[in-house]
Amino acid sequence: MAPELISSLSLWQEPFMQRALIGGVISGILGGWVGSIAVLRQLSFFAEALGQASLLGISLALLVGLSPPVLLWPFALGFAWLLRELLKRSSLSADALLSLMCSGALALSVVLLSSLPGARLSLQQLLFGDILGIAWADLLPLTLLLVVTLAYGVISRRAQILISVDPVLARSRGVAVETHRLILLGLLALVVAASIKAVGVLLISGFVVIPACVARLLSRSFNVYVLLAAAIGALSAVVGLFGSAVFNQPSGPMVVLVQALLFVVALLAGRWVGQTTTAASVDRAR
Repeated sequence: MAPELISSLSLWQEPFMQRALIGGVISGILGGWVGSIAVLRQLSFFAEALGQASLLGISLALLVGLSPPVLLWPFALGFAWLLRELLKRSSLSADALLSLMCSGALALSVVLLSSLPGARLSLQQLLFGDILGIAWADLLPLTLLLVVTLAYGVISRRAQILISVDPVLARSRGVAVETHRLILLGLLALVVAASIKAVGVLLISGFVVIPACVARLLSRSFNVYVLLAAAIGALSAVVGLFGSAVFNQPSGPMVVLVQALLFVVALLAGRWVGQTTTAASVDRAR
């Protein structure tokens, strides 16, 4: 283990690892923040739908000869708008409609990719990401998205709390509920599109949702919940990258695996604290 540990530490001096670390931390903060709001609004499956549909965006970009990121961001926004309109106008339940859209987008993606034998992007990179392939040029849009997202979060903090508690109450207080919902869906679409390269299509839903679930177990206030979700997203990116270097495993799956382990730890810790509190209450009652 010692030689592998020394070798993995030396990797951090390489530019590609430094870029991966910065990109992973930014993506983790973005996923944690947006995911925390999405979980409160019961939009977790929406992130998975966007992730699977992003494969269709990548396929279309390759089909017309464009770089995938060029088409992926506007495609994600367009697909999010389409899902929102269908949910408003269709009599189907949200989960049924999202499943239909996911399956259709995924099937069309496979058909398009099968007709592109010369595509340079491997299926494994599409499905599980390639965080080590993040370039300096990829960090600029990520940073801009982070600034915009955090600024919106600070400005709309009161509105987000009211909408999460009771949308009807929020409307009575003058909050533009539909506008904030549309902005959230747009940000969620952009974060999913930006994080696809790091964790891939299959893992993007967990990457966005799991930090919020961990934070939900460990916090009782809105502010702590949101900040903790963002911190967990960033921390899991760092630990996952380090673990992938030590154990020579794919980086994207390792990041999501760290998040899943943190959830298990938080769940067990919450039960232990609950049992301890209950026991202490019984002792005081005696």
